[in-house]
Amino acid sequence: MSLVVKNLKKTYGEKVVVDNLSFEMPGPGVYALLGTNGAGKTTTIRMILNMLARDGGEVLWNGRPLTTDNCNVGYLAEERGLYPKYNLMDQLIYFAGLRGVPKAEAKERIKYWAKRLEAEEYLYPSASPAPALEEKKKYKSARKKAFKPKLADQLSKGNQQKIQFMIALISDPELIILDEPLSGLDPVNTDLFKGIIREQIAAGKYLIMSSHQMATVEEFCTDITILDRSKPVLQGNLNEIKKSYGRVNLHLKTEQDATHIIEAQGAKILTEKECEYQLKVTGEEQANKLLAELIAAGIMVITFDLREPSLHEIFVEKVGEVHE
Repeated sequence: MSLVVKNLKKTYGEKVVVDNLSFEMPGPGVYALLGTNGAGKTTTIRMILNMLARDGGEVLWNGRPLTTDNCNVGYLAEERGLYPKYNLMDQLIYFAGLRGVPKAEAKERIKYWAKRLEAEEYLYPSASPAPALEEKKKYKSARKKAFKPKLADQLSKGNQQKIQFMIALISDPELIILDEPLSGLDPVNTDLFKGIIREQIAAGKYLIMSSHQMATVEEFCTDITILDRSKPVLQGNLNEIKKSYGRVNLHLKTEQDATHIIEAQGAKILTEKECEYQLKVTGEEQANKLLAELIAAGIMVITFDLREPSLHEIFVEKVGEVHE
């Protein structure tokens, strides 16, 4: 299987929102769409899913135009889309039906994902927390009433996000598109979502992820496109991109002030706080010479970490270049 996005274009009047964007996924993995606010990421996703008409280009799945008939797609939108006044179980069964999952099977899958996402208490009466001893009589009386699954607007934003993630995964999709999947989650639920994303990767799924959280993208994604003002400004394999920059970022921590030695060696100080420095060097030769000078001057070196730039640093540099 393969996904090919070729020359996508979208305009609104004279404003170009997506300008001839192309990328490929020849096999399973995670592709990241990154960009500033309004760069065209969500518009691209909606065109891939045929939710938005294209002004140019095509999207192919196994050599054929991608549709929900020939590709099982799961989509977690940035703007959450639950019906606020309908109960959650009905919505889950409804959305599963839209994806061709029979009702009996949908109920089994809902039970599985409710447990995985720790959302059982919103869907099943037996998952409700046990009452305090002094409230048992009151609780027993209340339990005689029919249990009703929660309405969407009775849940926090994070728990609504769990339900939407269930909807995205309930059809066991081949292609999963996640638009800001970790936005607004607390650390515990962030780790929960990450664990499930890893499971989907291990299962050989195709994932497209859009996120402003660069550390998360770096954790999961193999290939990236950075968009700015509708145009791709950097594309390719993330590891190869980082290698192309070389090991020019140096984290240095010392016992004594080392500013005068750093400046004398021509290294650029990016940040400095209490004898801890983030530096930009020209390469290993300059870094090693700096280390030798520090030792010769009797400066105690605690940390000396020469590395490739992070995705965050690359992103800021590429987008900054465009905005200058």
